[in-house]
Amino acid sequence: MLLAALVTAGIVVPPPPLAPARAETDPAAWVAPLSTRGRYIVDAAGDRFKLKAANWHGASGTWTGSGDVNDPAAHHAGEIAYQTPLGLDRAAIDTIIDGLAELGLNSVRLPFSNAMIHDTRPVPDLPANPELRGLTPLQVYDRVVTRLTARGFAVILNNHTTTSRWCCGLDGNERWNTAQTEQRWQDDWLFMARRYAANKRVVGADLYNEVRRNVFDDPNWGWGNATDWQRASQRVADRIQTEANPGLLLIVEGINWTGLPVDGLPHGRPTLEPARTLSHTLVDSGKLVYAAHFYGYTGPNHSGATGTGETHDPRYRDLSPQELRDVLHRQAFFVSAETGKHYTAPLWISEFGEGRHTTDAASRAWFENFVGYLAETDTDFAYWPAVGFHDGDTGNGWSLLSWDTAGRRVDVLDGTDWRGPAWRRLVSSPSRSGRIPETERWSMLNLDHADFQASRAVRGMADWDPGARKGACPDGQRLSGLSHTGNRGLCTGTLAVPTGYAVVRGESYVDTDWASGYTKVQCPPDHAAVGHSVTGSAFSALLCGRSATPLGRTGRTVWFDRGDNRPPGTPGGDFASGHYKGQCAPGEYVAGVAYTGRIGSNRTPDALLCRA
Repeated sequence: MLLAALVTAGIVVPPPPLAPARAETDPAAWVAPLSTRGRYIVDAAGDRFKLKAANWHGASGTWTGSGDVNDPAAHHAGEIAYQTPLGLDRAAIDTIIDGLAELGLNSVRLPFSNAMIHDTRPVPDLPANPELRGLTPLQVYDRVVTRLTARGFAVILNNHTTTSRWCCGLDGNERWNTAQTEQRWQDDWLFMARRYAANKRVVGADLYNEVRRNVFDDPNWGWGNATDWQRASQRVADRIQTEANPGLLLIVEGINWTGLPVDGLPHGRPTLEPARTLSHTLVDSGKLVYAAHFYGYTGPNHSGATGTGETHDPRYRDLSPQELRDVLHRQAFFVSAETGKHYTAPLWISEFGEGRHTTDAASRAWFENFVGYLAETDTDFAYWPAVGFHDGDTGNGWSLLSWDTAGRRVDVLDGTDWRGPAWRRLVSSPSRSGRIPETERWSMLNLDHADFQASRAVRGMADWDPGARKGACPDGQRLSGLSHTGNRGLCTGTLAVPTGYAVVRGESYVDTDWASGYTKVQCPPDHAAVGHSVTGSAFSALLCGRSATPLGRTGRTVWFDRGDNRPPGTPGGDFASGHYKGQCAPGEYVAGVAYTGRIGSNRTPDALLCRA
């Protein structure tokens, strides 16, 4: 009811002016919306758009969870934000945006909380922005979005917390469904995606921040239950694309923490490692971005705590430069470094940072090494945080820009900040630019727990195999490989959407005995396999799409019942870890699947008919 009231009473955010006022330091011109090609984000003209961003936090909450919520002392570092982007009581919106532009940024990660969306109380007076008087936190958020995009910045909406309090730890915000239902989380995302759909410079939805263990259980990646982050992020991304705003980048952060931080017990920071064997497949390819966070005081197996919750595992700042590089690649950077895989995507380091007043040599060295690795790998980034408070240049000191109560600013480039030279190197480092060519797309089909139909066209059909779990490749892709067991598939290609479909369960279209003694399920002529179905672990049916142009009729049999049988270099990557896999070569299509009902076979796929 409250959400409906907001929809009724909330303001509609207009698109940015066609010719906004633009300072010399504002971001260079670019064409919205954004999408992806391989490891790169590109604009609508196909040119590289590297996210050079910072986090303008505050709307996600700054209250620590104890004390009077109206007392600045009860807020992180004494920085009270009133559920609005921080600093609006000290500097005008455009003054803060001027500072962001001067730092060389072109985009902003703008955190919000679910509680902020639903809070209809007006914010307190913000002296530096009197025009915001009487607005709700969401309406203030609207104004900030409008001004940022009018100045040429790309804005990424970030669901940072559920309740409006400072992240992280055991704070009730550990998962998307810890303090609310998953349905509410999804509905809030549809509300936000629709709210800014007309503003094409709102380019992304960062689905949830630092998914981690709560008191009782861990998040997981692929178990199919209520704590499965891979499943939940896949589902909400699908709903955003199909019901709200297909233009948005869908940004999935890795798992931040599992296990109890106690020496001798299993614990650690999975980050994006699980994506190597189970990635996301969207109905609209070219919109997935993976994200990760790194701070020197945390570690691959260190929670970042001091005292309670601290273990003897090394922190990132304790690692040698080579150890750091190896860990970073393993945990996250592989998704952009290893191209031509089902998990290949742009990587966005959506949080990293260090303090202005840090004197610890290891922390300073970590920051220099990490920034160097970002520059070397040409990786998209977002510093945490963009804005903070200072009092005579004392205070938290982690922000890039800080204002005191009189509106005086200190910043990372003022000549007194040790981080300044590293920041200049980062924002000015050589980067791939210009037109990015289209690349081969690879997608996984995952029938572990439910239907996985990544095709808009197939979703519009009647149930093509009742009672079975069904998978279909994204429109324009065809089936390239199957696993012998495990119910996984691999899709690729850039074909036109089929002109029709055929569901095949038997041998009616078999034109040669290409798997003697086995049951052969073969597509009709000029059809390529675009999906399959299973009942339990048994193969059930082949979904074949009619090609708009004639297909080759010569082919070969690829057996994979006793081992992998895949092209050299294993294009597409391991799409069924721990299971035998069969895959057609580039330039071939799957025309048929063979299996046997002999005792012990379980009717799982044994061979593919691959045709040129």
